[in-house]
Amino acid sequence: MATQKPFQEVELPQQKLQDDNVLFPLVLSPNTNTDSIAIELSSFEAAIKAHKPWLESLLLKNGAILFRGFPVTSPSDFNNVVEAFGFLELPYVGGIAPRTQVIGRVYTANESPLDMKIPFHHEMAYVPNPPTKLFFFCEEEPEKGGETPIVLSHMVYEKMKERRPKFVTQIEEHGLSYIKMLGENNDPSSYTHGSWKSLYKTDDKKIAEERAAKLGVKLEWLGNTVKAITNPLQAVRFDEESRRKTWFISINANNNTSVELGNGNPIQDDVIEDLSKIMEEECVAIPWKKGDVMLINNLTVLHGRRPLITPPRRILASLCK
Repeated sequence: MATQKPFQEVELPQQKLQDDNVLFPLVLSPNTNTDSIAIELSSFEAAIKAHKPWLESLLLKNGAILFRGFPVTSPSDFNNVVEAFGFLELPYVGGIAPRTQVIGRVYTANESPLDMKIPFHHEMAYVPNPPTKLFFFCEEEPEKGGETPIVLSHMVYEKMKERRPKFVTQIEEHGLSYIKMLGENNDPSSYTHGSWKSLYKTDDKKIAEERAAKLGVKLEWLGNTVKAITNPLQAVRFDEESRRKTWFISINANNNTSVELGNGNPIQDDVIEDLSKIMEEECVAIPWKKGDVMLINNLTVLHGRRPLITPPRRILASLCK
């Protein structure tokens, strides 16, 4: 039982028992057996600072931590919680989904229609230096649906290696490339609806090319539309801290993005279907509660979004180096 003043571990029915009897994700709530934490935001912040090494060790061990029952009620409160951890902020440049800054280090999560499913992915896995950690905060609790499912990347890799060993060998050798068509205006009907202007934070095509090149992306202009082609990306990564291979790159295509092997060969539909099945089988989806804060190791855990069935839903995010 992971307990240290002023936190205590609680168990939820959706959690899954992983290797070495580790629950995924870990769920921490205020320790009701001690008076060391009052139900005040400042006390929560102080507790984070005082126990940061312990919390980081739990994040490494469990992959994700859900903080439930703490006094986090607003975007400003959430920003203070993020700041209390002391992780460096990652500027959101090169992300394919537009985000709006709410306050400080806090941004909206994906702004696509909430009834749209978002496939599993590591945040910004297509850039050279993606965030290592993600925070999510539930400001408005969904009545039904709208969960943020999470899955351990090493489990996905191991299952895919069992079911599709030849394909895993291919992606480990060649990597994957994305080919994405970007207009000059955002397309709100897609979960990857960013325009090249919002993606590269400029209206200038030359500046966009320079910023894309730094991210390992080549731009080919077709009028005011551009084809963005990534250099082959490392699809399977070895995580130094956990000493495990992880499934890092999403191979889900959509109406304006295609994915192929780094050598140009296509990916068969049945491979994508197997991968999707494995992720659904292994994932955990805990319904959001207002005030929830979830901290995710973005190097070892994939996340997605289930369609919202009954509104409202407002989830905010913060990215860390």
